[in-house]
Amino acid sequence: MAQIPSLIPKELEIQRLKRIYIMIIVMISVMASAELGYFVDTSLNQTIIRDSAFTPANWWLYSTLIALPLGWGIIAIYDRRVPIMRGPGNALNTGLKMAIIGYTASMFAIGVNELWHFWFVEEIFAVPPHWIFNMGIFLALIGSLAYLVRVYARLVELGSEMPARNPHVAEMYKLALEGKLYSRSIP
Repeated sequence: MAQIPSLIPKELEIQRLKRIYIMIIVMISVMASAELGYFVDTSLNQTIIRDSAFTPANWWLYSTLIALPLGWGIIAIYDRRVPIMRGPGNALNTGLKMAIIGYTASMFAIGVNELWHFWFVEEIFAVPPHWIFNMGIFLALIGSLAYLVRVYARLVELGSEMPARNPHVAEMYKLALEGKLYSRSIP
């Protein structure tokens, strides 16, 4: 993964990558709560037939689906501070692009869904706005997991390059890199 030499000191890169990692975990947990809100909204629509944009399940669902593209946009802005995380042609990372596009598509599906239910009152879950929403969430989830794995792989790579402060941990790194950690060959 280290095709390009890092342009910033390793300690600073590790610090920035840890911040990005924490922001990704927060965004994925917000996405999980939005998915839970989507299930609550679905069960509400099964029982009360038609709701509006002002029911409590929709408040949470719509507010998280507006906050998610904004949060991923902030991550994309902060990601520019770690040069090695850039994608081909000095562009954004592909997983990060997928996450932003997916959450933006699901955000616009909210408005299309409300217009659809304004013209066609029945609540059918096979309507095209729900397809846009589900495909956007799926695309965003795959992209965010791909980006999370990329950040984690870079953190592991930097952790193995940096000497550990604790001599016991340094010895463990050395044994792991030699393939002798948890091996029967160690006396």
